[in-house]
Amino acid sequence: MRAFAFLVFLLSSFAVMGQYHFSGELSKENASNMVYLSLVEDYRKSSRVYLEQIIRKVAVDSLGQFNFEGNNLLNENRIYRIHLDGCSENTNSQHFLGQCNSSQSVLFIANNRDTLHFPTSFGHQTLCTVNSTNPKSSLILDIEALKEEMIFDFMEFRSEANQKLNSDKWFGKLQDFGQSTEEPLAELYIYDFLSDKRNETYSHYLLDISGNAYYTDLLSRLKSSYPNTGFAQQYEAEIISDQHLVSFRNGDAWSWKWILTGLLVFSLGLNVYLVFRNQSKTKKQKRQLLQKLTSQEQKIVQYILNDRSNKEIAAEMFVSLSTIKTHINNLYKKLDVSSRQEVVARFKK
Repeated sequence: MRAFAFLVFLLSSFAVMGQYHFSGELSKENASNMVYLSLVEDYRKSSRVYLEQIIRKVAVDSLGQFNFEGNNLLNENRIYRIHLDGCSENTNSQHFLGQCNSSQSVLFIANNRDTLHFPTSFGHQTLCTVNSTNPKSSLILDIEALKEEMIFDFMEFRSEANQKLNSDKWFGKLQDFGQSTEEPLAELYIYDFLSDKRNETYSHYLLDISGNAYYTDLLSRLKSSYPNTGFAQQYEAEIISDQHLVSFRNGDAWSWKWILTGLLVFSLGLNVYLVFRNQSKTKKQKRQLLQKLTSQEQKIVQYILNDRSNKEIAAEMFVSLSTIKTHINNLYKKLDVSSRQEVVARFKK
């Protein structure tokens, strides 16, 4: 009884202090290996480990346990990943890509006040169950279980009819589950899977987004729960783009074709006009600069543009070196420059 009371006090203390505590049990063979904690803000980067997502690392102790704690996480729920493998940091960086032997990872939802523990489950499986003070932490594990059921349904029969029936069934089932969680992050994770161009679900997603209000409703929930976040803005841009794509495919192709053609012609015409206008403006500026100079000074400018030295210019013009220097000083003043390089810059724009 005392142990239970202490555990309750410990968990509540973490919540009050605004500190997180993520721990887990692994096999002893992992002792001294590194475990990484990542923040997954971009839902399109949830399928593997990315170097820029990693925020902490700790070593597994001699008993096979690891522990992350502190107060540097966000106070709002976010998706995090804990990732383990046997790669050496001193020899290569493939542990960041999850490409090493015995690579394991788990995605979960948490915030700065949560206490989570990943126990070793039946059959000595690790990072596959979570005990948490946050009831939403295990939602992604639940979604992964649903995805496995879905994949089994799709693989049982590869016929087109079966694909169509299962697409209708599982789109509705996953979307309904996501909405029932009252956690837009879980819905966003489901959306990432269903709308992934690499998955067989993508073609059905394009059909679904054209007439299903679920996607705009999810946008409203994201903006309400997570306003001004990058992932909410990313989602909004994606569904607008995909809805336009579907509209283009479903009958507006010709009108869009003429609009895009018109825009292309206009853009090319505008670019040609701007090029000629800039060239004309540059030539006019050069003429105005040359008009400030005497005929001798204009000749010297041409020699400078041809990279001739003062001595070579004097020989070409049959005058003394001091005369050339005098001319050059005069043209410097008229052009408001102080070096040959600035003269070249004025006339070779």
